[in-house]
Amino acid sequence: MLRAAAVVERMGVPTASIIGSGFLKQAEVIVKGLGVPLGIGVYPGAPMLDSDAELKRKVEEVLAPGLLKALIGDEPVEADSSIEPEPGTVVFSGDYDAVQEHFYKNLWTDGLPVTPPTRERVDAFLKFTDRKPEDVLRVIPQEGREASILSIAVNGVMAGCRPEYMPVLIAIVDALCDPRYRVEDSGSTPGWEPVVIVNGPIVKELDFNYGQGVMRVGRQANTSIGRFVRMYLRNICGFRIPPGAGDKGSIGQTFLVAMAEDEDSATAIGWPTYGEDRGFKKGENVVTVHSVVAITSPMYSGGDDAKTHVQQWTDIIGGSFTYWAHTGFKTGLWSPLIIAGPSIAGVIAKEWTKDQVRQYLYDNMKVTAAKATHYAQMTSTPTFNFESLVEQGILPPSYTESKDPQRLVNVLIKPEMVEILIAGDPGRNQSRAYMSNHVQGPPTSRKVELPKNWSQLIDRSGTS
Repeated sequence: MLRAAAVVERMGVPTASIIGSGFLKQAEVIVKGLGVPLGIGVYPGAPMLDSDAELKRKVEEVLAPGLLKALIGDEPVEADSSIEPEPGTVVFSGDYDAVQEHFYKNLWTDGLPVTPPTRERVDAFLKFTDRKPEDVLRVIPQEGREASILSIAVNGVMAGCRPEYMPVLIAIVDALCDPRYRVEDSGSTPGWEPVVIVNGPIVKELDFNYGQGVMRVGRQANTSIGRFVRMYLRNICGFRIPPGAGDKGSIGQTFLVAMAEDEDSATAIGWPTYGEDRGFKKGENVVTVHSVVAITSPMYSGGDDAKTHVQQWTDIIGGSFTYWAHTGFKTGLWSPLIIAGPSIAGVIAKEWTKDQVRQYLYDNMKVTAAKATHYAQMTSTPTFNFESLVEQGILPPSYTESKDPQRLVNVLIKPEMVEILIAGDPGRNQSRAYMSNHVQGPPTSRKVELPKNWSQLIDRSGTS
């Protein structure tokens, strides 16, 4: 809303935006990034928790007068004009402990010790790219900083990455910078977290874990790259929890380690890799960034036929994700991600293609219209109804073929929205699924661009 207001203000039209009192700190961060003073009226508290009478009172006594003042002359919220250090500047000198304390006090860390980004360490990262340090991928929300190659190297050092991860880090930030990814929504109240998915020969070259314990901390590539994403969102984008501001995740979750696919298993059973599903050629190095707002319990399944396993997925994913599906209904998009255990994928692939799996999930995962409407109204959309979404063309007509509130509607809008990759313990019968946050953080992929002298550099690093 504030971003839209800034556009209108630049056209010379005064605006006043309605902000809940709990979002004021975040509003200040956004205004800083936009660089435009904006008029704001404040609603105290959360309107979803107020009675009709209390809501009316707050609007009349607090919100309406505040909006009027914002429009007729009260001082708007000013953009922060503080000057940050120039890129590449030495900001502090001291021993290891002093560096940790300085960075922590300036909100430049995630609360864990960081590797000090000395000039020597940063330069080691820059050797693993043909891009110039000053190259900028985008001026990135929400504090309006430049997503430069140098900034990627600095945060990679701090997160504990190895220099040879640099091409992967650049591809990740490039995906975050894609306007379709909507990185500016990374601080929304559901507290969703990005997960990075890696495909291609680089999985083995950089020693990513894709087997047992794939989503545990413990393997440097998976762990430090996952931490890098969270560090970059804090330091460059400005998504910080108190005493900072910008991140309004009401409860939130911790960073997710990077996910890599077991491409050998995919090839062995005849399924395309996740990278191929995303439109890339087999053998290309690819990263995909994907929002995660919820994760299922472990999905154990047994049997030697495809339907038994996929029905188990249907039951568990439906039970876990149906509540949040209304956000996808409102926007026309959500992308559940299934990590299929290698042994389970092998059983399914004997009978079904990935598309047949997707179709079964689409056909058999249902929710009543009344329940979906209730979930939406309890969250943030008291006016939710399927009729208006169909009229707007967001949902297909099948959602309103009946007016019976107990009619069953598809939880998945389209079968092709389901994403499937193979990873995990090949000796166990477990899979897992990850829920995306509708149009916020949809799966966004980039090819990893290696430097021309990659082979020599990687040989010298001793990683492969």
